[in-house]
Amino acid sequence: MHPAFSILFFTTLAGAAQGLVAALALAVLFGLGLSPGFLGSALALAEVLLVAGLAASFMHLGRKTRAWRAVLMWRTSWMSREVIVLPAFIALVALWWLALRLDVAAPWSVLLPVLVLGGAIALWYCTAMIYACLRFIQEWAHPLTIANFMLIGLSSGLVLACALAAWAGEARFVQAFGPWALAFTLVAWAVRAVTLRRNARLRPRSTLQSATGIRTHKLVQKSMGMSAGSFNTREFFHGASQLALRQVKLGFLLLAFALPALLLAWGLASAAALPWLLAVLVQAPGLLAERWFFFAQAQHPQNLYYQVVS
Repeated sequence: MHPAFSILFFTTLAGAAQGLVAALALAVLFGLGLSPGFLGSALALAEVLLVAGLAASFMHLGRKTRAWRAVLMWRTSWMSREVIVLPAFIALVALWWLALRLDVAAPWSVLLPVLVLGGAIALWYCTAMIYACLRFIQEWAHPLTIANFMLIGLSSGLVLACALAAWAGEARFVQAFGPWALAFTLVAWAVRAVTLRRNARLRPRSTLQSATGIRTHKLVQKSMGMSAGSFNTREFFHGASQLALRQVKLGFLLLAFALPALLLAWGLASAAALPWLLAVLVQAPGLLAERWFFFAQAQHPQNLYYQVVS
């Protein structure tokens, strides 16, 4: 598939924001005693990331004024459900931030963290199911897609939350959630590696023989009968070489998982803020590369025909 950079930014930014909000909600529910200033600033950053992701998602739309129509198919479309859940989640995060500013007492101080935690999980599930429900794309049609979206979001969110806490001097948060940030980064790495091995073994269910009805083993396609590109050649294939794909895969495994894990281990051992900040800076491009590879590795059945340009 052809990766749309607007979707790459949306899923990466929103996933990190969901993980950040989930970490903050769990810290509050466990009674960690976060300072209102740190909690409010972290929620504000999560809100900025969510809004930026939402804005990025509009960039790939042909007619942006008709975006509201996406909600009409909520009974059958996971994209419609995501379009409903995302603004609701943004509103819940904003409401929690406002409740902190106004110093609203219980039960809202407990109910809002529970609601945003549920909203983060629901949004991860809806976003992942947009791709996992597509049975004709074998690389996506598997529960591992859902696991990857959630685990990578938790990893990036926890790393970001610990970096903010280390910078703000919230040592208790780093001590409590730092090991979890490292654990989820390692688990996300392991599950992503399993997914890569699974996808590498897949073979297309459709062939030139099954598409044309011609059963000979010597059937070879020489041309797709076009002198120029079309929508099908642009939107369903990335155009990158196999060497480029291997380099991107190695790059995101290093930047999104291996190097952040080493930096997190350093941060836990040294109790310094620098390793956590470096982990965020290193992981960010790795997450974008991972999401690009997620789309690029998916083989749409129509590419059996349209990838043959000449």
